[in-house]
Amino acid sequence: MNCESQRQRAIRAFEDFVSTPLQTVLQRHLNTPSESAVLALFHDVAANVPAYKAFLAEREINPAAIQTWEDFQKLPAIAKENYILRYPLADLCRHGQLQECDMIAASSGSTGKPTFWPRFFTDELQIATRFEQIFHDSFYADTRHTLAVICFTLGTWVGGMFTTNCCRYLASKGYPITVITPGNNKEEILRVVQELGSTFEQVVLLGYPPFLKDVIDTGIARGVEWQQYQIKLVMAGEVFSEEWRSLVGERVASQNPCYDFASLYGTADAGVLANETPLSICIRRFLAENPNAAKALFGESRLPTLLQYDPINRFFEVEDGALLFSGNNGIPLIRYNILDTGGLIGYDAMLQFLAEWGFNPVAALNQNAQARGIHSLPFVYVFGRSNFTVSYFGANIYPENVTVGLEQPVIQEWVTGKFVLQVKEDADKNRFLSVFVELAPGVESSQDIQQAIASSILSQLLRLNSEFANYVPLEYQMPQVTLAPMGDPEYFPIGVKHRYTRN
Repeated sequence: MNCESQRQRAIRAFEDFVSTPLQTVLQRHLNTPSESAVLALFHDVAANVPAYKAFLAEREINPAAIQTWEDFQKLPAIAKENYILRYPLADLCRHGQLQECDMIAASSGSTGKPTFWPRFFTDELQIATRFEQIFHDSFYADTRHTLAVICFTLGTWVGGMFTTNCCRYLASKGYPITVITPGNNKEEILRVVQELGSTFEQVVLLGYPPFLKDVIDTGIARGVEWQQYQIKLVMAGEVFSEEWRSLVGERVASQNPCYDFASLYGTADAGVLANETPLSICIRRFLAENPNAAKALFGESRLPTLLQYDPINRFFEVEDGALLFSGNNGIPLIRYNILDTGGLIGYDAMLQFLAEWGFNPVAALNQNAQARGIHSLPFVYVFGRSNFTVSYFGANIYPENVTVGLEQPVIQEWVTGKFVLQVKEDADKNRFLSVFVELAPGVESSQDIQQAIASSILSQLLRLNSEFANYVPLEYQMPQVTLAPMGDPEYFPIGVKHRYTRN
């Protein structure tokens, strides 16, 4: 693509973004069948992305034969292993031109070797609509002078820079939003809020849930009066409980959790796929109080993150319990398996289901004068990664990282190599990384062994997992190791296939 067409592409997309009202964007799916939009994307990618062309050719698939929605559903899913890691980075981009992207983010892989995700300005603009939904519908930021404090890690990781850019695009659209970027520097965040917060009508903290809670709790211990700043929270990267939301809400004097919080379903692979809305939060809070309804809806006795998505922007499918999505990015993705488990529920189907349980979320929200955030968008629910990772402060932690810690000299003589990795909460709802480790036969538990194992796991996590090293605050990095005898019935039952992680 030459300079002129790149310039035109940027100008056209920016004009479209700043001049199109949010409501218009969120209603596109009512007039355009999302199936036809995703078929059009498929044909564009099959024609213009060298890696996807090769992927289809290797499987003897003729793109011209994919004409219907049924045809599309038979296409093989792509994933990191069979697609992203198999082709040169440039070949994954349109026309094999990496230079058509102006930004690259990195995500940690299970080996600690990063995967790179290029994108262009126009890719960020379409994601900025997710932020606009939150700032407009939840925080009424079109009418309130707002300080947006970016508490995501800055650097090559996707959260900080992407979020910063999207918030600035909202300001250029006319929202009275001012952005500041302390990143995940707690001291700087507290200084920023105390010195600048009172000159704004509200302060939005954007970051990973356990980190934001840590910031708030540290502030309380130091006498920060959060209630004077009208705090709002935007989060990503974790499933959290409604009890957690209520507790944090109390600590910042939140008056309305449905409108003071929003969680994003964000990924390095494709930006933000979906977001919480006042409606989805209202529904999730009802389900948290009615576990039988939640079990009937989700089929499990744990509460997933519940969000709404725009099917024209990110098209979801479910295959064998795994979420697949298709969407346009620097690396366009067709039926991409991100290894998250979850499901989809249509807007009408959701309201119908809740009516059968005697609940009307639209009526509940409309008790709030000028209720916003009620859009007839479909719902996606996400339990989290299915490939046995755990998510901690937004970092994906892989069992493989812990294994290496147990394989170090001396340590390996004390243990069998089996462990169970979990993220747990203490009484004050602070998260910690728990590792139950099975001792080798004849090895007695001791505090020295416990500390040596914890230190070894930590040093390997820091070495192998750049997300862990950069996202998790220092005081939360040391894992809490519990030593269990061989064959412990709760964690290491004999004769049962071992699972290295638990939710």
